[in-house]
Amino acid sequence: MDELVRYGCLLGGKRLRPALLLLTAQALGGRVTADQITLATVVEMIHTATLVHDDVLDDARMRRHLATVNARWDNEASVLLGDFLFTHAFYLASTLDSVIGCRLIGRATNLVCEGELRQKGTKGRFDVSEAEYFEIIAAKTAALTAVSCELGALTSGADESLVRDMEHFGRELGIAFQIADDLLDVLGEEQVTGKSLGTDLEKQKPTLPVIRGLARAEPAERQRLLKMLQAPQGANGALVACLQRLGAIDETRQQASEYARRARQRLQRLEATPARDVLTMLCEFVVSRPM
Repeated sequence: MDELVRYGCLLGGKRLRPALLLLTAQALGGRVTADQITLATVVEMIHTATLVHDDVLDDARMRRHLATVNARWDNEASVLLGDFLFTHAFYLASTLDSVIGCRLIGRATNLVCEGELRQKGTKGRFDVSEAEYFEIIAAKTAALTAVSCELGALTSGADESLVRDMEHFGRELGIAFQIADDLLDVLGEEQVTGKSLGTDLEKQKPTLPVIRGLARAEPAERQRLLKMLQAPQGANGALVACLQRLGAIDETRQQASEYARRARQRLQRLEATPARDVLTMLCEFVVSRPM
């Protein structure tokens, strides 16, 4: 168990969610408390659990330049490790005197699972609307970034208006992050990103560059694009070239930047502090990761 947990935590993300919680707490309260550190740990454990399970669903073989748990062990170990991380995270949250953290994180985790289930239901459905796409990523990705910022503000004693502003900041930042991640799956290089790419295309998930490309294609080109999407071999060069020609890649990149800009505007109410500066920098970071 110890070996699996230690290895699984090496595969975790960029520690963005705990950073958001603690930076929000610093920006609004000045000091980080032990309870806030526990809550930051909880959201990161939940995020890591979702990554471990995602790697099984996507049959991914690499993450952060390491073999995934399912590649190094097997799918059973991955599922059980993810389950352990989920349950232990909620146990940690329950040890705090206040139940608000457990309640809000539980609600956010439900949204994450709902978003993942909804995305599974869109497999091969290339008629998915942009509105449905944004609802899905607002749940599966942005729910945890939103609750991280919400809890950082709430536990620092911020007023309700500021708590809502920070929740919106986290949601918009999470949406920007996911749009950029969808672009990475199409354009990125595995040696640079350190994780398996092209899995969205292989699993026939309708992401924003695909949705935009299909919407802009003339009927004949749309049919060619659909054939490539229905039998892709990873990030197919012809498919990428077609999406670029239709302007879908550039438009998707601009959409990610627009959500990052909205998130950055939410920070204007905060006093100038080093923590606010880092939150501002994160708005640029999520849309400019190396591909």
